[in-house]
Amino acid sequence: MAAYVVVDVHRTDMERAARYSAQSGPSVERHGGRFLARGGKTVTLEGGWDPERLVVIEFESVDAAKAWYDSEEYREIREIRDGAGTWRMVVIEGVVPLRRNAERADPTP
Repeated sequence: MAAYVVVDVHRTDMERAARYSAQSGPSVERHGGRFLARGGKTVTLEGGWDPERLVVIEFESVDAAKAWYDSEEYREIREIRDGAGTWRMVVIEGVVPLRRNAERADPTP
C-alpha cells in the first residue's frame, strides 16, 4: 500500500538547504520515491498553520519510505542540512481506493 512522507520545513540557512535539496531529490528517486509536492504554493484552509515549505513524497509502502530514510546514502545527505533549519517529517500509510460504481458488486447507489 502506498505511503506518503510529509515534510514541514522551516529554513534558516538557504544555501545549505539548497545543497541538501539538490542531493535529496535524486536519493528519493533512487529509492523508488516520487515527489507529489515540493515547496509549491500553500493555502491555509483552517487553523493557524502557515508552513514555509511543504514536501510530499510517495513511496510504495511505509517500509520503503523507512528504508530510504534509514539508508546510508540519505543519512549522509541529512548531515548537509544540519544547521539549515528545522525539518519535521512523518510517513503516513495511504488508503485502499474505493471501487467505482461500475465495479461494485451491488450497482445500487
